[in-house]
Amino acid sequence: MQRFDWLKLAIAIVISECAGVIGSIFTITAIPTWYATLAKPSFNPPSWLFAPVWTTLYVLMGVAAFLIWRKDKAATAGANRNAALTLFALQLALNALWSILFFGMHSPLFGLIGIIALWVAIAWTIMAFYKISHSAAWLLAPYLLWVSFAFCLNFAIWKLN
Repeated sequence: MQRFDWLKLAIAIVISECAGVIGSIFTITAIPTWYATLAKPSFNPPSWLFAPVWTTLYVLMGVAAFLIWRKDKAATAGANRNAALTLFALQLALNALWSILFFGMHSPLFGLIGIIALWVAIAWTIMAFYKISHSAAWLLAPYLLWVSFAFCLNFAIWKLN
């Protein structure tokens, strides 16, 4: 990797982690108050688990975005690198929006609607990334799995409350 690649990698990871920081602004204050009062399903993980999982997922997202970003436009053949990165940005925005909907607005229903849109955007991003870099697409697989689990959790919380 060249020096400029290291800078691109750092930028991609920082941008991804920023989505988590935005989400945490709404999450941190709601966990000990509003979220603590909700009925939760038996498969609800302990609250301390979410931060390390999300931090790791944001790093993987950043690395995946970097792998797409560093590709030469000509080398992506029929796939559109800029379109793939736009989809990535969209799913990142939806990721931050989910925290606003669920925790900020105290709405499991709006969170459920948001997480469905997020799941679709992640799947779409994976498909776009796969055309350019199989590794980048696979780096997003744990994220899609975690959001699938989060959907089940969000749905259960909505039903129970």
